[in-house]
Amino acid sequence: MARKRREAGNLELIGGQLCLDFTNTYTQTEVLHHEYLHHYPDLLAWSRHASLLNDDQAQQLDQKAAANPTRATAVFDRAIVLRGTIYRIFAAVAHQQTPLPADVAALNAWLAEAPGRPQLVSAGAVFTWQWRQDASALDTMLWPIAWSAADLLTSADLPRVRQCARSDGCDWLFVDTSKNQSRRWCSMNLCGSRDKMRRYYQRKRGISSKG
Repeated sequence: MARKRREAGNLELIGGQLCLDFTNTYTQTEVLHHEYLHHYPDLLAWSRHASLLNDDQAQQLDQKAAANPTRATAVFDRAIVLRGTIYRIFAAVAHQQTPLPADVAALNAWLAEAPGRPQLVSAGAVFTWQWRQDASALDTMLWPIAWSAADLLTSADLPRVRQCARSDGCDWLFVDTSKNQSRRWCSMNLCGSRDKMRRYYQRKRGISSKG
């Protein structure tokens, strides 16, 4: 059976945090450059896939975007800028570097624009903040992503942020939740096995050439 093509609407959500899953919609390494978000409908598809929108909301926003293409394009462009900001911040963190002040300032600017006020929402004995935003706004999916980045930056999980160690084509970010904090790849199935196989064949070729 042919492997299903990876697209915005079925991309693996393995970052461990919403903001990191969003950065993983784009890959740029020395050997691979791949974009999963090409236009606003892709942003909608990924947001539905990431449970930021339900089917009805996604359909309504799709119709609104079709009626307001200029606005939809502007929102999409802002989404790509936000994604780049978040990626640079957490890529720096993953490599034990200090994020650029300009990127932190850019994220703060997003948070300052956040619509509505937070309210406490309970899930059993656990309480969390939930922000109220206009669900009919074309940029409604972007605010939870920005808040997710702020939450991660101020959480105890920040030192666990990692970048995939696959050496031939992945720069995805993730939170290492393993007990001994030794997770090297975004996914063992995606990159871990490929990296191990590549290294195995490299060693095998090296042994053959010596023979």
